[in-house]
Amino acid sequence: MSDRNPSAVSSQTEEPGLKKVLGPGLLLLFIVGDILGTGVYALTGQVAGQVGGAGWAPLLLAFGIAMLTALSYLELVTKYPRAAGAALYAHKAFGIHFVTFLVAFAVLCSGITSATTAARAVAANLLKGLGYEPGLWAPLIIALVFLLMLAAINLRGVSESVWFNVFLTCVELTGLLLVIGVGFIAVFQGDADFSRAVIFETEGDKSVFLAITGATALGFFALVGFEDSVNMVEETKDPSIFPKILITGLSLTAVVYVLVSVIAVAVVPVGQLATSETPLLDVVAAGAPGLPIDDIFPYLTIFAVANTALINMLMASRLLYGMANQRVLPAVFGKVLPGRRSPWVAILFTTLLACGLLFVVSVVLPDGVVGALGGTTALLLLAVFAIVNIAVLVLRKDANGYGDGSHFRTPTILPWLGAATSLFLVGPWARMDALIQYQIAGALLGIGILLWAFEWSYNRSRYGRSTRFRRPDEI
Repeated sequence: MSDRNPSAVSSQTEEPGLKKVLGPGLLLLFIVGDILGTGVYALTGQVAGQVGGAGWAPLLLAFGIAMLTALSYLELVTKYPRAAGAALYAHKAFGIHFVTFLVAFAVLCSGITSATTAARAVAANLLKGLGYEPGLWAPLIIALVFLLMLAAINLRGVSESVWFNVFLTCVELTGLLLVIGVGFIAVFQGDADFSRAVIFETEGDKSVFLAITGATALGFFALVGFEDSVNMVEETKDPSIFPKILITGLSLTAVVYVLVSVIAVAVVPVGQLATSETPLLDVVAAGAPGLPIDDIFPYLTIFAVANTALINMLMASRLLYGMANQRVLPAVFGKVLPGRRSPWVAILFTTLLACGLLFVVSVVLPDGVVGALGGTTALLLLAVFAIVNIAVLVLRKDANGYGDGSHFRTPTILPWLGAATSLFLVGPWARMDALIQYQIAGALLGIGILLWAFEWSYNRSRYGRSTRFRRPDEI
């Protein structure tokens, strides 16, 4: 990244460090809360639709692939305990400014696609809770209004509290535990058929291998979020606890997701799940029709999914703001409101981008909006994860990093496997609606590249060859 003054790297003044408030318990809840959310609430049915009742199998595979990359993140976060995540690791490893930008902007775009997925899920659950059948325009309008509401909250300025995150995590977990509880009720009433959970059924003439591959890539969306936790390292009392806590959090969410997946297909036929935008609501309605849970669950889902969307839009706008301040993108995105100090141009731009994306995808692919947007999120992050896994291997030559040399070290074979599996799942064979996902990702990254090229040309014309970016050893 560049300095605000291109010729005066050494003149940077040190800002006070972030307040260290996260102990093991709060860090675990943050990680669990970040992973839980839109993926399992919205995509459980579509995963089952690709492989049949054995939807838990691709989730387990996705967990294994996520764990490979999580171990690479753990080596890097304990070696370089800075709150910059994948962009920092890419810059340290390769020292190529454009690569660093692409990694950062891909993460930004993944936040936008994730938030639009959540917005659509909010709309579907609200309409279902109110007793209306979702058509084309009603869920689209509600989702757009929801994104504008997030922008209003974001503009006002959100003072993020760790304890508020704990509360929202409890709401998210409560919804999933209700699904599991309903499953047990259905078992006692004889209304659950667990034999469905071992049946593989693929669409058309698709092979089992390709079906599982595609479902794994889609299910991966449910397990992303763990990578955000590395940005909390400077606020963690003891960064050395990261390996134990991150592995525990990822494992706990995987167990919950597998239980939910098995119960969902045992209570509701796969065909119904696959075509529903509110699969877990259908499970609750079918498994406990006489209980008031059916009336409450849609709103629990809305609250849980809305949390995911807010976090993602906050991240996207702040990342855009940060890149503007580093002269990577036009400086206008760094403007803030005088009183609230919120980055209003970055917020408006990311909101307009999200709304435009949601509108286009809803019109072009009205029956597959959630799958297309969720799949694009996984596509972008899988590409980033491949780079992170390669960065681990490259940075082995940097013996000490910023720590004392006692950082976590993943077995050498695992980053290779993590990079290979991530790249494999980026391919078209692992994509449902591959073309639309590539088009969405390409269009979003293309917008970023145009902005980057404009800023690079402007800086070049203004500063000439004196313009330079920080070398990796200056970060």
